[in-house]
Amino acid sequence: MAVLDILSINISGVISNNMSNSELEVITAASAKSSAKLFNYGNILAVLIAPPLFIFWFGASIAFYAMLRHHPNERVGYYTQVAAYQYYALAGLLVPLFTFAPPGVTFWLIIWGIYIVILVPLAIMQLIKINREEWKDVTIEKKQH
Repeated sequence: MAVLDILSINISGVISNNMSNSELEVITAASAKSSAKLFNYGNILAVLIAPPLFIFWFGASIAFYAMLRHHPNERVGYYTQVAAYQYYALAGLLVPLFTFAPPGVTFWLIIWGIYIVILVPLAIMQLIKINREEWKDVTIEKKQH
């Protein structure tokens, strides 16, 4: 089995050494920094634009979390995780709040205002931390098949 790990047969049937089929790829500091900000921008837009966007962001945020949490730069994953905890805590709180909400739109608007007051400053604080952090390029090995 060890021989199979080192050697592979490509589509044309030529045996090649996997050890030599890799190249280095650089993830720039600027790219990592902008990736770290994405989830926070989504959180801000989800509460500022319209209540239905908050629900749509719930679905889209799962894809963003899956992509960014496993970014080659570990700090991107950390900032994504913090932003996700903040958003999902508030999103989870909506279920019991609206289950026992009195009829009418007033209660909904009050909760929406509270969410804006909570989530926007938290996201802005994270964006400030991201901007102040010193970001470095990350080099990863990219295997070619």
